[in-house]
Amino acid sequence: MHADFWHERWQRNQIGFHQDAVNPYLSTYWPALDAGQGARAFVPLCGKTVDMRWLRSQGHTVLGVEISPLAVQAFFAEHDLPATVREVGRFRVYEADGICIYCGDFFDLTPDDLAGVSAVFDRASLVALPPDMRSRYAAHMQALLAPESRVLLVAFDYPQHEMQGPPFSVQAHEVQALYERGCEVSLLHTADILAQEPHFRAKGITRLEEKIYRLTFNSHQEFSCAS
Repeated sequence: MHADFWHERWQRNQIGFHQDAVNPYLSTYWPALDAGQGARAFVPLCGKTVDMRWLRSQGHTVLGVEISPLAVQAFFAEHDLPATVREVGRFRVYEADGICIYCGDFFDLTPDDLAGVSAVFDRASLVALPPDMRSRYAAHMQALLAPESRVLLVAFDYPQHEMQGPPFSVQAHEVQALYERGCEVSLLHTADILAQEPHFRAKGITRLEEKIYRLTFNSHQEFSCAS
């Protein structure tokens, strides 16, 4: 999905992907990343997720990136956080109370922007992208992060022909293929969630699983930033 798609979704308030509560997998499996208190945490394609506030409550400084200025402004307004705003390269950067959101394109981030990040929560990023963008996303993520960084990844697994994403189905073999050259991929949990998701059932989905992965970056990475 390209920028215009997401700008339109936010302008029309078509944001069914937004969750009003903290993602339960985050609070359950974040400890598996062994991110020390005070570590810098990264939330790609963050929207206005309340998960950033939860991460901050755990003692982390938080960095997000989001292409929609409406989403960024809504996050700080809804949490009553007056943000300072500055320009950094191609980004407008909003910051308050240890939470910093870069408003702009994920692919414009550089390793310097993510300096100090050691842990990542990817709930709605990889699954938001069509197949032709996922390999570029994974390569860029690996180029951005330092060795030994860890990612908590939430992915959907369903018959892709039964529904047009987003969110897209990203099966285990694809996660492995996207990240195996630069990461150790560990499956932490699988949940059958079809009974809990009437929206997906209404679209004709016959099988729906959420899979939770931990990605641990190797000490020696072979990736460079995607152009």
